[in-house]
Amino acid sequence: MQRIPLDPRPDWQARADAVGFTWSHESGERYWDESAAYAFTLEQIEQDLEAPTEELHQMCLDLVDEAVQSERLMGLLEIPEPMRDYVADSWKRNEPSLYGRFDFAYDGQSPAKLYEYNADTPTSIFETAVFQWLWLEDRMADGAVPQGADQFNSLHEKLVDRFRAIFPDGGFVHFSSDDTVVEDRQTVRFLEDLAKQAGLDPKFIAIDQIGLNADGRFVDDENWLIQAMFKLYPWEQMLRDDYAEPLPNAEITVLEPAWKSLLSNKGILPLLWERHAGHPNLLESYFESDPAHEKLGEAYVRKPLFSREGANVSIVEGLAREEGHDQGYDGAAIRQALHAPPQFDGQYVIIGSWVVGTEPAGISLREDLGRITRNTSRFVPHFIRP
Repeated sequence: MQRIPLDPRPDWQARADAVGFTWSHESGERYWDESAAYAFTLEQIEQDLEAPTEELHQMCLDLVDEAVQSERLMGLLEIPEPMRDYVADSWKRNEPSLYGRFDFAYDGQSPAKLYEYNADTPTSIFETAVFQWLWLEDRMADGAVPQGADQFNSLHEKLVDRFRAIFPDGGFVHFSSDDTVVEDRQTVRFLEDLAKQAGLDPKFIAIDQIGLNADGRFVDDENWLIQAMFKLYPWEQMLRDDYAEPLPNAEITVLEPAWKSLLSNKGILPLLWERHAGHPNLLESYFESDPAHEKLGEAYVRKPLFSREGANVSIVEGLAREEGHDQGYDGAAIRQALHAPPQFDGQYVIIGSWVVGTEPAGISLREDLGRITRNTSRFVPHFIRP
């Protein structure tokens, strides 16, 4: 694994605009950064990233199978009591999952270490699946990247195939998000396009425009029944909304399914450690309410069960603290062994490893000057050496 400085393509911004990739930081700073790229060997990809992704995903599924039968585990993961049967039933009915993303620390030499699992509403999917692949084709053509290079990236193809597998007969599927959040709307727009390629008929509905009819069924803004829906809206909020109560009887297929709420919070990290202590791809972790967290000493990372993009994450080293931005996440938290992301050329980097269905599907890399990855962290492309 090597970070290689490169001169950006002179027309990269026009290339991005042409395919609708217009997301940048809220501050206006650059998000896509092709002034460097990460090079991997095929062995690093297959053995150090792809294989652990598959194994960790299976470990997570085994944890769900246990949790849906345990009030104690449901409580530790803060599933609201009135919705626990609904969550458990979604697993027992084998409701399908579309995708997720593990976040790893990996330096090319030591085993990848799991930071967290973005199991419910991961973004950065378009730039992973499409734009970094277009970058690779251009850079091989202009000689910046060796001819015959590859990329760990089958995300586009696997998502289309997964939509076909979930909806083999085609049909009408709603897609929903907060339409005022640019990144979320772009993510959902891309998934709508993939659904079209899979033979589905997608329709967007803003999350705040979804209603209920007299029969307790969900309807869109034109009063059409919502029978299947992809929602870029977190389960930890959805299970607590006023509209949560009708869900068990609403006859609706939801992507991601409700059982993903068991995996989309940081509480799985101590539970995985409890079941697989010493696993090479896990970091020692405990619930903050568990006195065992004292084993970590004075250096650890504190993470609320529910937080996103580094919000309210704290790196604690004795009296010193590095804080993620405050977005009001509080309540229960876990403590995880401190394991800083590796640094390349002064940049901390983490690897997102994507899963579609149950299959590893590619990686994305994010860089930052700080150790906490935020929504302002830059996306950097990668390639596999020939």
